[in-house]
Amino acid sequence: MDTRLLKALQADPGLQRRAAEALRSAGRRAALELRRDGTDPELAAAALTLAELRVKARAKFGERADELYFTREGLEQATRWPVAERRAARLARHADEVSDLCCGLGTDALALAQAGLRVEAVEADAATAALAGANAEALGLEVEVRVGDALAAPLRAAVFSDPARRGGAGRTFDPAAYAPPLDRLLDRLAEAGAAAVKLGPGVRREWLPGGAEAEWVSVDRDVVEACLWLGGAAEVPRRASVCKDGTWHELTGTGEQRAETGGVGRYLYEPDGAVIRAGLVAELAERLGAHTAHPDIAYLYGDELLRSPFARVWKVEEIWPLNAKKVRRMLADRGIGTLTIKQRGTGIDPSKFRNELKLKGSEEATLVATRVGKTHAAILCSEL
Repeated sequence: MDTRLLKALQADPGLQRRAAEALRSAGRRAALELRRDGTDPELAAAALTLAELRVKARAKFGERADELYFTREGLEQATRWPVAERRAARLARHADEVSDLCCGLGTDALALAQAGLRVEAVEADAATAALAGANAEALGLEVEVRVGDALAAPLRAAVFSDPARRGGAGRTFDPAAYAPPLDRLLDRLAEAGAAAVKLGPGVRREWLPGGAEAEWVSVDRDVVEACLWLGGAAEVPRRASVCKDGTWHELTGTGEQRAETGGVGRYLYEPDGAVIRAGLVAELAERLGAHTAHPDIAYLYGDELLRSPFARVWKVEEIWPLNAKKVRRMLADRGIGTLTIKQRGTGIDPSKFRNELKLKGSEEATLVATRVGKTHAAILCSEL
């Protein structure tokens, strides 16, 4: 959205409301509804796009999404509000002012300002910076937004940065292709007293600098981001932060431990993705009194049922060899016609394997295809 259209939309909240209503009531014909009252076609299109993005943004921002201004790319990279709030509160323990480098639409800057920090937000693209300013104004928060180079901007006592992870070819998973590149950004932030850098959750460990805390964050089982904590903000080597039903839970450790290995127990635990990516499976195993059945596969097994926000749990019913003909016969004998197939370490394609099973019956179950020691196993289980 260019600044001309943004200003026009800001000046006409009535148009924003009409666009939202037209989208709800007329669907694909919403543009025709808006143009009937003489609205400029380009402005009508911008208003409808904004209305559509606000609907999508509610999953991240709740009702405040209806006040904010978005672009498709900016919304995709924007931090979920509960995650941004939590990070802002942590940074507020280290400073009372913060630089938000590569601020994008400014949604993290809003959370930082709401936490009581004085915020200077820096964005390289002028049109995007204008959107960040509009969002601060919409929520009545004081954020100083300016156009500039993240690598040259002066740093305040604390720094947050969310480098762009998309280019002309789409999303990039290579930190060297971030804008700015992660290694150059980290060199710049070596001057900061406390800093946090948001990364994609798939960042490889070789990109993690020594002395930093690497945190992976999941919300309702969806791993949404990683975050590097630098300088005085780094507290532990690894952290998994899990938000479940609106409540936060943390698991910390070195990320270097290995869980004990044994056989299949009465219960199977599947660690949250944030725990796995942080390398904290051994720490979780210790909490659960559990172990793995293969050193490289992150399923845990135990004989005592313990509930944990860091893992789903299934009761193990039976263990069979991972052979389609044998499994098909066993499932048919039990009348299982609806089957969830999970796999790790076997290389099978769950959809193709399901077709081979020719399922019939009214019962439901979960089948975990995995490795137990040196063998491939099919574990029939039910989630608790």
